[in-house]
Amino acid sequence: MTVDKNDRQRALRLTPVSRETEERLALLVAELERWQAAKNLVSSATLAEVWTRHIADSLQLFSLAPERRRWLDLGSGGGFPGLVIGICLAEQGAGQIDLVESNARKCAFLRHVARVTGSPVKVHAARIEDVIGDFTGKADVVTARALAPLPQLLDWCEELLRTGTLGLFPKGQHLDAELTDSARYWKIQATTVSSVTDGAARILMVRSAERRADP
Repeated sequence: MTVDKNDRQRALRLTPVSRETEERLALLVAELERWQAAKNLVSSATLAEVWTRHIADSLQLFSLAPERRRWLDLGSGGGFPGLVIGICLAEQGAGQIDLVESNARKCAFLRHVARVTGSPVKVHAARIEDVIGDFTGKADVVTARALAPLPQLLDWCEELLRTGTLGLFPKGQHLDAELTDSARYWKIQATTVSSVTDGAARILMVRSAERRADP
């Protein structure tokens, strides 16, 4: 399956970017197509609409905190939103995003695209629980897309959120159930923003999460 050329225009109408950033994003998409057959970086069913399903879906996260400079993406997979955010930071000429991914083949792809797009991306080939403590007090924003239920994300990110990191977690139609489940164990200060790419999806913006003493 190949990328639908019309999908690029649809995506950029939803999340406009500069010509320079669009060119970098096009490089990312071209490399994703080239590597996909061997590495299975994203679901093949989403490849035709990669610009809306992955690029625009990632760009909207950056638009929620464009002034933040140090980003952390957990379980980066095929690079969404991590590589897209790195490309946005490249245009600004400041900042960095750290990508945490345990799959070595996917890490090779992430490093390659970071090079060809000239993006300030650092890839960590590691399990989340082994390295997340290194970012306490350093990351301005932590993202995780299609990675884990909210209770698990809060468990991983507890110290980050305690020290002022903003959590941006795209969620689908089950967000309310995840919030209800999480509220048994956590006191959460968060707001939601409707997704521009999926009417059933929302982005959870977590400003703090404190573990309850008596769940």
